[in-house]
Formats: sequence, structure tokens, C-alpha cells
Amino acid sequence: MSHSNHTPLRADELTGATAEGADVYGPDDSNIGTVSHLHGTGPTASAVVDVGGFLGLGAKPVALPISSLNLMRDEKQTVHTTTSMAKDARKDLPEHKD
Repeated sequence: MSHSNHTPLRADELTGATAEGADVYGPDDSNIGTVSHLHGTGPTASAVVDVGGFLGLGAKPVALPISSLNLMRDEKQTVHTTTSMAKDARKDLPEHKD
């Protein structure tokens, strides 16, 4: 999928209500997880992303800085995000505990 024609979210749209459930795509455009929720607001916020697993089973929640994500809307106004974080780097992240 080409994300080049998708509209980046404005700073005021970076809320839990907007981001929750957004699919997260890695550098090779593979789906690596889903945003579970946000901690904090603004540029210092973290997105808790459920990575790995299959059909929601065995996924590991990890916290990613919101600054490492590119949240956007596609042509159907569906929110999703991309990250340049490699798969190995994500696997090494500690499990996020609420």
C-alpha cells in the first residue's frame, strides 16, 4: 500500500480516541500490530502497540514513542500508522505493563 497520498493527522487529532485500533505497518509495509491505547498527550506521548501474535492471540504490548509513528488517514478516512522501526528492534522491546 502506498501511504504517500494519505493525510497525516494534525497534532490536535493525536488522541486515544483517534489512534486506538489503528493498524501499524512496518518498513516493509507488513502489518506489525495495532494501537491499543495512548499514554500521555502531545509529542511526549507513547502508543501501546500490540505486536506479534496471530488473530489477537499471543500479542505482546510494547510502548513506542508517538514520535516514532506516522499517524495518517487513508482515502476512506481510516486511521493507520507507519513506523521505520525494524522487526528485530520491536522484538527486543520490553513488554509494556499498565
